[in-house]
Amino acid sequence: MTASFDIAKIRRDFPVLGEKIRGKDLVYFDNGATTQKPLTVIYALQRYYARENANIHRGVHFLSQQATFAYERSRGRVGQFINARESSEIVFVRGTTEALNLVAHSYGRPQLGPDDEIIVSQLEHHSNIVPWQMLCEEKGARLRVVPISDTGEFLFDEYERLLSERTRIVAVAHASNALGTILPVKEITALAHQHGAIVVVDGAQGVPHLPVDVQDLDCDFYAFSGHKLFGPTGIGVLYGKQALLHAMPPYEGGGSMIEKVSFDGTTYAPPPTRFEAGTPHIAGVTGLETAIDYVNSVGKEQIAAYEADLLAYADAALSEIPGLRLIGTARERVAVISFTLGDIHPHDIGTVLDAEGIAVRAGHHCAQPTMQFYQVPATVRASLAFYNTRAEIDALVAALHKVNKVFGG
Repeated sequence: MTASFDIAKIRRDFPVLGEKIRGKDLVYFDNGATTQKPLTVIYALQRYYARENANIHRGVHFLSQQATFAYERSRGRVGQFINARESSEIVFVRGTTEALNLVAHSYGRPQLGPDDEIIVSQLEHHSNIVPWQMLCEEKGARLRVVPISDTGEFLFDEYERLLSERTRIVAVAHASNALGTILPVKEITALAHQHGAIVVVDGAQGVPHLPVDVQDLDCDFYAFSGHKLFGPTGIGVLYGKQALLHAMPPYEGGGSMIEKVSFDGTTYAPPPTRFEAGTPHIAGVTGLETAIDYVNSVGKEQIAAYEADLLAYADAALSEIPGLRLIGTARERVAVISFTLGDIHPHDIGTVLDAEGIAVRAGHHCAQPTMQFYQVPATVRASLAFYNTRAEIDALVAALHKVNKVFGG
């Protein structure tokens, strides 16, 4: 942590952190589900609807022109944030789920044939499993799964063994939402490209915690959600290499994504417009740009360093609690902690923590194959952000001791 990282000031930027929950100070440890929003994002949304609201790419009037300019400026800002080569490689979608489905349908459907293969890992969120399963069922292709170690690490040797001349797509998370494991995306991509496969990265948990450079990673597609990056819900991003986007047919048909429509046929606009049918979430794009500006003002490297320190502190503190089992202890992790506590059901743990004002996630985290590997139905997940503190971790530890007393642990 650097001297410029002022945690007290940062916390003041997030008004919800000052709320009381059941008479207790809110401790928000459910950032893996969605992050809180700084005042700058809240004000940006308010300003847009109060003073700037207009549709884009359609009107010649002043407000429409201004909204269009701001929308396309935001596209460029997003591209800079992840170091895309061109702003046209940035497609706005509703979130990571839609982005992954877009790639599965628009890229995968034309490319995949019988007996072709898609590789995923055992760490994936359902959004990076189900679209590929659906595609494989439709095309007669096979889904191959890279196993993980007991610590929750991606087994690279097993991945190398699974790759073959039949591999068409490799789809992996940048970081596991359930365990926090950081996958070696750059190395995964390099090896996939040697076999002629393309790589799709679910960056929902990568972008909030790690500096992301898509050119350095060399992945073909990278997807993430605004609401996990301190921005609004309902807005997300698909990065795609320009040549691939140009070769892909539209995902949806409607207004804006066309060049010419007649009853004899339709010609489509070039990317990214081709994939943005209808009126987009204009306010959400504005909020996402503002969230990115906020993250940049704090510093991506500073955020990563602060969260790494916070994670190490939390791991050590939680490990001292009788009966607590950390699920997933990979060497490289983002600030996500999954655990069980004796035989106490995670939902019961979550309920007691809620009574103490502590928000965690209890469940399978849309990662049931990961839970099955550890032979648990669910875990408690405390997912941290750069506005959390050691004092909040201490509060979690104290509350978990109370859970043990309540349930006789």
